[in-house]
Amino acid sequence: MLNLPNLLTIFRILLVPILVVVLLTELAGKEFIGLGLFLLAALTDFLDGFIARRRKQVTRLGKLLDPAADKILTSAAFISLVGLELAPAWMVVVVVAREFAVSALRSLAASQNLVLAAAASGKIKTVTQIVAISLLIVSDQLGSFQLLAPIALWIAVIATIYSGVEYFFKHGRLVLSEEVTS
Repeated sequence: MLNLPNLLTIFRILLVPILVVVLLTELAGKEFIGLGLFLLAALTDFLDGFIARRRKQVTRLGKLLDPAADKILTSAAFISLVGLELAPAWMVVVVVAREFAVSALRSLAASQNLVLAAAASGKIKTVTQIVAISLLIVSDQLGSFQLLAPIALWIAVIATIYSGVEYFFKHGRLVLSEEVTS
């Protein structure tokens, strides 16, 4: 159960409090340290899935922990950026709300023995969020390219909304129409 992919996922979760502390404390070079930690955590997201599929080490624990770790990482990073006044709170609420809503739908589906496949829009959403968070973390260091950070955030929010709407249209009716018997 504790194979390399799952250990990478656990490592990602353990990086989150360190990332938050680095971002929210007065530390020389915190932007670049924070960016490095965030990108390392994001890399483990790619690696755990890649290794699990390649080595045929997909486990129930991994299926549960990986999406949770992703949401913990992005939510903590976005909320920290609100605290630093680098991201508007309403945009972060939209992103985090989508993550909770899709997680709830997935949980409901799982309780009905349904597996909801990830869509391409979800992958695009993840990439746009990683880019936005990365640019926001170092936005004060971007000089004349500082405008890229809020543009990336808008793109991430739009991709997040699109992905959530698509997910609910594609899967919501199936999951919500199932009769629950107990």
